[in-house]
Amino acid sequence: MHTPSGHLTYCTNIHAGESWGEHFAQLQQFIPAVKAQVSPGKPFGIGLRLSNLASLELSKEEPLNAFREWLRKNDCYVYTMNGFPYGGFHHERVKDQVHTPDWATAERVAYTIRLFRILAALLPEGMEGGVSTSPLSYRLWHRCGEEHKSIMESATLNMLLVVEQLIKIRRSGGPLLHLDVEPEPDGMLENSKEYIDWYFQHLLPAGVIMFTDKFGMTEEEAMLAIKNHVQLCYDVCHFAVSYEDPKVVLERLYFFGLKVGKIQISAALKGLFPKEGREPVINAFAAFNENIYLHQVIARMSNDQKVHYPDMPAALDDAGRADLEEWRAHFHVPVFVQDFGVLTSTRDDISRVLALQAAKPFTQHLEVETYTWEVLPPGLKQEMSGSIAREMKWVLQQLELS
Repeated sequence: MHTPSGHLTYCTNIHAGESWGEHFAQLQQFIPAVKAQVSPGKPFGIGLRLSNLASLELSKEEPLNAFREWLRKNDCYVYTMNGFPYGGFHHERVKDQVHTPDWATAERVAYTIRLFRILAALLPEGMEGGVSTSPLSYRLWHRCGEEHKSIMESATLNMLLVVEQLIKIRRSGGPLLHLDVEPEPDGMLENSKEYIDWYFQHLLPAGVIMFTDKFGMTEEEAMLAIKNHVQLCYDVCHFAVSYEDPKVVLERLYFFGLKVGKIQISAALKGLFPKEGREPVINAFAAFNENIYLHQVIARMSNDQKVHYPDMPAALDDAGRADLEEWRAHFHVPVFVQDFGVLTSTRDDISRVLALQAAKPFTQHLEVETYTWEVLPPGLKQEMSGSIAREMKWVLQQLELS
C-alpha cells in the first residue's frame, strides 16, 4: 500500500510453501484477509518471496499470466522481492544453509536474474523494483584470510553480472531495478562499515572497469549506474543486533552517496543481565532457542566489548560470564510487542528509523519481516493474518506519529 512515506507491505516469507503452487495457495488464503484489514479501499503491495523452485515455475508464461490476473482482480501489486533464501525455508532445518548457494556460485546469479525478470514483468508502470539478497556469503565458512579474499572477489564479480542485466533492462526502456544487499551478523558483510568498505574497495573498482568496457561508459557514469542498481537492504533487526545507531548508519550512507533500496521492518530479541539473579533472563532466552533458523547473539560486556556467538546454544553455554551486561539475539519477534516477560525487543530502533524515513524519505520500499511466526513460543503465536495486519497497523501508526 502506498503511504506518504513510501510503499508498505510485509514479506511473504512468513508463509510456507516452496513450490509456486504451494506458495500461491498461501497468498490466496492470507493476502485478501490482510488487505481487508489494512488497505480495504486502496491497492495493496506484496513483498514476494520465491524459492528457486518457485521462481522456475513462475517464469513460465501461463502461471505468470495467471498470477498477474489474480493481482489485478485483488487490487494488489508486487514491487519488492526477497531473494535471500534460495531453497527450503519452512518445516526443515535452515540455519547457515540460508546462505547456500552463496554469491560465489553460478546458481545464485541465475536465480537472482530470474527473480528480476519476474519482477520486471509484474512491476506497475513507473515504479522501481528491488530484490533483497544475502551479504555475499557466510563468514564462518571462510575463516582463512586468503579464502575470504578469494570468495569476496568472486562473489563481487558474480553480483556485477546481475547488475549488467539490470543496466540492460533499464537501457532498453525497462524499470529501474536494484539489488538490495542485506548485511547480517556473521554474514561476509555484517554491518554498515563492512558494507561501505566492500562497496568502495571491491564493488566500485571492479564494476567501473567492467562497465566502461562493456557499455562504453565514463567512470562517473559507471559509478552512478552501480549506485543505482546496488543498494542497501536496511534490516532493522540485523543492525540493532550489531548495536548500530540508525542515525549514524544513514549519515554514513548519505556521506558516501549510497542508497537504501528497502527497509525491512523487524525487531530483535533483547535482554539485560542483572548482577544477581540472572537465571530468569537466561531461561527466557532459552525459550526462543529452536532448530530451524540461525539466532546469532551479540553480547555487550561491562567494558563495552562485543562478543559474537554464531547461534543461541553457544551463547547459552557462555551465559555465566560475570562481565555480561546485555544480549541481542537475531530472532525476529512481532513488532507490536515491546516486552516479552523479562526480555524486551529492539523495537525502539524501528521507531527511530521510521521517524527518519517520515521526516525525509530515503527509500520508497518498506517491508515488515517477521518470518519466525511458526517457531514463536506458543504464547506469541496468534492467528496469522491478524498478526500481520496488527504489525502493519503498528507501523502505520509510527509513521503518522513521526
